[in-house]
Amino acid sequence: MAQWFAAKATAGAALVFFRMGDFYELFHEDAEAASEALGIALTHRGEHQGRPIPMCGVPVHSHEAYLARLIRRGFRVAICEQTETPEEAKARKAATLNREIIRVVTPGTATEEALLDAARPAWLLALVPGGAAWLDVSTGLFHTQKGAEPAALIARLAPAEILAEEAMGIEGAIPALPPRDAEGRLAAALGAGSLEGFGQFSEAEIAAAAMAVEYVRAVNNGSLPRLAPPVPEGARGVLLLDAATRRSLDILEGPRGASLLAAVDRTLTGPGARELAARLAAPLDDLPGIRARHDAVAALREDKARRARLRAALKGAPDMARALARISLERFFPRDLGAIRDGLRRAAQLAGALEGAGAALLEGAIAPLGAAPATAAELERALAAELPARLEEGGVAAPGYDGELDALRRLRDDARGAIAAMQVELAQAWGIAALKIRHHQQLGYLAEVPSAAGEKLLRAAPETATGDLAPIHRQSMANAHRFTCAALAALDRRLSEAGEQAARRERLVVAHLRRMILADAEAIAAAAREMAALDVLAASAELATEGAWCRPELTERPDFAIEAGRHPVVEAALRRARGPAFVPNDCDLSPGRRLCLLTGPNMAGKSTWLRQNALMVILAQAGLFLPAAAARVGLVDRLFSRVGAADDLAGGRSTFMVEMTETAAILNQAGPRSLVVLDEVGRGTATWDGLAIATAVLEALHDRIRCRTLFATHFHELTALAERLPELRLAAMQVREWRGEVVFQHAVAPGAAEKSWGVHVAKLAGVPAPVLKRAAAVLASLEARAAAGADPLAAEMPLFARAPVAPAHPAASHPVLAALAELDLDTLSPREAQEALYNLKALAEGKEAL
Repeated sequence: MAQWFAAKATAGAALVFFRMGDFYELFHEDAEAASEALGIALTHRGEHQGRPIPMCGVPVHSHEAYLARLIRRGFRVAICEQTETPEEAKARKAATLNREIIRVVTPGTATEEALLDAARPAWLLALVPGGAAWLDVSTGLFHTQKGAEPAALIARLAPAEILAEEAMGIEGAIPALPPRDAEGRLAAALGAGSLEGFGQFSEAEIAAAAMAVEYVRAVNNGSLPRLAPPVPEGARGVLLLDAATRRSLDILEGPRGASLLAAVDRTLTGPGARELAARLAAPLDDLPGIRARHDAVAALREDKARRARLRAALKGAPDMARALARISLERFFPRDLGAIRDGLRRAAQLAGALEGAGAALLEGAIAPLGAAPATAAELERALAAELPARLEEGGVAAPGYDGELDALRRLRDDARGAIAAMQVELAQAWGIAALKIRHHQQLGYLAEVPSAAGEKLLRAAPETATGDLAPIHRQSMANAHRFTCAALAALDRRLSEAGEQAARRERLVVAHLRRMILADAEAIAAAAREMAALDVLAASAELATEGAWCRPELTERPDFAIEAGRHPVVEAALRRARGPAFVPNDCDLSPGRRLCLLTGPNMAGKSTWLRQNALMVILAQAGLFLPAAAARVGLVDRLFSRVGAADDLAGGRSTFMVEMTETAAILNQAGPRSLVVLDEVGRGTATWDGLAIATAVLEALHDRIRCRTLFATHFHELTALAERLPELRLAAMQVREWRGEVVFQHAVAPGAAEKSWGVHVAKLAGVPAPVLKRAAAVLASLEARAAAGADPLAAEMPLFARAPVAPAHPAASHPVLAALAELDLDTLSPREAQEALYNLKALAEGKEAL
């Protein structure tokens, strides 16, 4: 327990997995937390300060499954390992084995396959004022950004773990500070003398990057994985989306799994899925880059045979990037070596399939995919076809690769065959047919016999056999006894020595293969990146073919014209449910008509149409085709989407306050190249206030910001703005009334909606009939008063009636007011004031003044 307390003091808030033989044990508060989180039994062992010590544990051989559950719950886990064997401890006459924390497993630094989502990166995000850095330890990817907006970056990356200076107040972040000499430490971690060769970085970017690297080094007990050179995000153009827009559009995650990513993902590999998610989360703002992606997708859509060859080679391809990270940390298994071998084999197949592809991105992938040919050939020759789960099991190296290893294996295997012969010989010599030779981790090979036969052997041992076969009792158990003899002990030594020598030689072979892989690490990582990119391009071509998606025309002009566009997520949901076909709609925000005011009832499809046009920008600039008959999209630098209402009760903000905050962000940040999608601005307050706000926002978007805008509203009064805002066009959701029922056509047409059909929607929602009847009566009364020119709200709802206008001479309207107007309050004595009050009271009661 002294060792555990020392480990816990080092681990801090992390749970300690304390190795004790075949189990990782947890004690005290760690045991209580883990027992609840994992649903395993909480027991007690020994006492501390007079109280039983809570304890629970997990088997070493299956600990990763438990570790994964803890990491997903947000725990950090320190692995405290036995760092010596029992024999080594005995040799130094120690009562306990040495134990040390060899690493701390955290959500942002995990590398084990069981702890990671194959389709999503595990970003570790470091934030400092004015800068950010994020890296994925499992693949080595590394990025920085100057002047990053934390909320938008967190929404984009969905990081597994966040580091931040405490003063920044980032919720859920681990407090951290950049190290001293951040630039020097970062350069040293990258194996360079300076950062000049990697690009231009601000001081804040360097501080954040060094903070992330030092955290990774700390949790890995001083070791670092292979990291790619950091890429400054400012070096490439990215479409900017704030956190509210990402929430509104459900890009990577959505209700019941209905996200844009889920709807368009046709990738076949984990790395491909991660790359697709990255492209959707950060679409390009770079016309040549986008066109290059579109060229590649178009080429693969047209060449069905080539696309089929590529997807056949990609299907089942291993995750080389993550295997490479584990190999660099010496935290790998034989199958990670196999992943590099098999991945390079698939890369070579892909390179062959790309010959003559034509598109620049496809042709440019051939050289990286064919990299490291010597390493690929060596791994093919060195590794066994079927690899064991662990190095200790043996059988990693293929027969014939290493002559010395082959000789040691023959010696070991011959000795193993001798065990069977020894078992027969002892069974005959001792007269026990049920005798079995078994291996014990500490005691070696022993002859195990049933309990009754063992008791008889104990009594007659001297007479049973003599010489090398004389039985020697070693261990008694409930149902059996274990014996050895000189012959078995000698065989055990020979077997042990041969096995140890073979294992030692195989470890040398594996170390050689690891060094060879790491020497070609950059080439292997580049091949892995190209494979992921090809998976996305081929998947995008597959999607475009199956869904009749079109290639968008990308321009630098402020165009936006979609013909027969469809919402990809809603269309996919309708197809899965075998529901009605999606109704396509056009959208034109080209110069001269760049602001569209949309009216129409709820349930008619307004929000769907708004979101689908915002998603067109995401898809087009990510490099995918669009669910439309034709599309022309002018490059968008910032996309804003505010569709749907939400509050922030924890932050003390009402729905209307959140709406106004997000609207303010749009008005302050949008520019002429932006696309703005707004729904129901001003509906969260009083009618006249809301109408005034909506009018002012529309005018600002039209006159000052001059961006492409979709603006949906229930304020029908706003349609009058079309007469004085020349680039404003009206559109409405089409509705028909048939035999007293409302039919939503989900079609968008020019013009303004005649009414909102709110009572009909309430009926669809199941509002009771008496309430609907009263609402219809009130609505009819309001509409009649409005048509007559009266205030419609005054009759039915006096609360909203306008206050009466005061007469020009209020003193003439009532004797009390006249008397009050004659008083000079500044000259009245207390007695005179009291008399004045009596007079006013008398006048109010209709009496004469005193």
